[in-house]
Amino acid sequence: MKYLYGFLIVGFVLLLGSCRKDFETEPSSGKLEFSKDTVYLDTVFSNIGSSTYNLTVHNNSDEDITIPTIKLGRGESSNYRLNVDGVPGKSFENVDILAKDSIYIFVETTNNIEDLTSTETEFLYTDAIEFDSGSNQQKVELVTLIQDAIFLYPELFDDGTTEELIFGYDEDGNAITEKGFFLDDSELNFTNQKPYVIYGLAAVPSGKTLNIEAGARVHFHEESGIIVAEDASLHVNGEVSATENQENEVIFEGDRLEPGFSDVPGQWFAIWLTEGSTNNIINHATIKNATVGILMDSNDGTANPTLTVTNTQIYNSSNVGLLARTGNVVGENLAINNSGQASLNLSLGGKYNFTNCTFANYWRNGFRNFPSVLIENNLETAETLFVADLIEANFYNCIIYGNENLELLFNKVEDASFNYKFENCLIRFNDFQNQFDDNPLYDFEDASLFENVVLNEEPLFLNTEENELFISEESPANGLGNPSTATQVDILGNPRGNNPDAGAYESIVFPEE
Repeated sequence: MKYLYGFLIVGFVLLLGSCRKDFETEPSSGKLEFSKDTVYLDTVFSNIGSSTYNLTVHNNSDEDITIPTIKLGRGESSNYRLNVDGVPGKSFENVDILAKDSIYIFVETTNNIEDLTSTETEFLYTDAIEFDSGSNQQKVELVTLIQDAIFLYPELFDDGTTEELIFGYDEDGNAITEKGFFLDDSELNFTNQKPYVIYGLAAVPSGKTLNIEAGARVHFHEESGIIVAEDASLHVNGEVSATENQENEVIFEGDRLEPGFSDVPGQWFAIWLTEGSTNNIINHATIKNATVGILMDSNDGTANPTLTVTNTQIYNSSNVGLLARTGNVVGENLAINNSGQASLNLSLGGKYNFTNCTFANYWRNGFRNFPSVLIENNLETAETLFVADLIEANFYNCIIYGNENLELLFNKVEDASFNYKFENCLIRFNDFQNQFDDNPLYDFEDASLFENVVLNEEPLFLNTEENELFISEESPANGLGNPSTATQVDILGNPRGNNPDAGAYESIVFPEE
């Protein structure tokens, strides 16, 4: 029987083949239809490849057709690359499309702006995909804006190895390294003339300061970041902007400029303030799409803040927005939102003072186990429990909120002090299971810990998904601030007046939908 079955199958296939007609086509008559008449490949940096964009070519006629030629207008010299129905190239002949069917064309580009212009920092590079020729020719335009940049990266040695930074040694005496390099003196002043693109870890050497001017744009390749060494400093000197373009803000983000990457978390590593770094100042900055926005290891051992961060936004961190271990931080008009873990993690003790800050977390890229704000006087690893005094953690006129019930949590061990105070704050702490009823850490009636605090009332943010943490005039945070502790202006430079609001933004009238 099995032989008979096999014979029947083979016979059926042969029968189908005998019924098949030869595939006959007609030449294209110039009546192709396209999914778009222009393919915009968005802005890319010089020498960095673009994303892949697609174009659909439709044959809406009742006849099978052949397109005699599909090619780039600039020919083989074009900086665009095509893939037509799975075949890469820059020119193609006799491309068939069945009746009422279509084919896909994929487009990419890589450009060196120095080959295009010697004077401009931006260049609009164009070409066209040409279908057929003569009176039947049709075109789809290709447009890309090429942006010049200053590229900073580790040195590639003759033996094929790449420059690395040493972070210590393992128990066998082997160096612990990461790809990176020290900025030299000529690279320690970032201007706003061109964007900066960093590959690897760019380290500020001991005793040096990296100054970043207002309006500078700093982009990072995957797993890249800035690291500030012992006795080194980072000064981010942004200024208030007059428009929504943030022209005076310093912006840190990934190196993919296409709109699809504008809010993707985890595109680069972090701004890392290592143990012993000193006098770090960040003002009017936007730090977005990192793994950790700011990672602070310890403090400089002085009474002065090791980090002062003001008028700054940290968004879309795949792990933590601001992670400080035994830090000494002053924060004013700081807004953090959309973090895969905590937006603010004060770990292993330290000294902290935050005024008119908004710590929100409306993470929607997956489940999170952490609150918006997590405060600890210990750090547990697989082998050791580290403990340090939480000297103080003071929050004045702040909003702590998110899409989980408990957005403020403490992790305290008894072997170290644990001091904190919240004044004139709006906090989400919806203990619906009453699991913290008898925990004195969460005694919101204790005025020595919580004074003039509003619980579980929606702050009425404008749009948390778009990181627009403006509050409306109907918000319970409106007028909640204490004039004696409030900042004089909000994160946008708006005066706070005699009845200041809690959070980084003064209330506004929301636009009508």
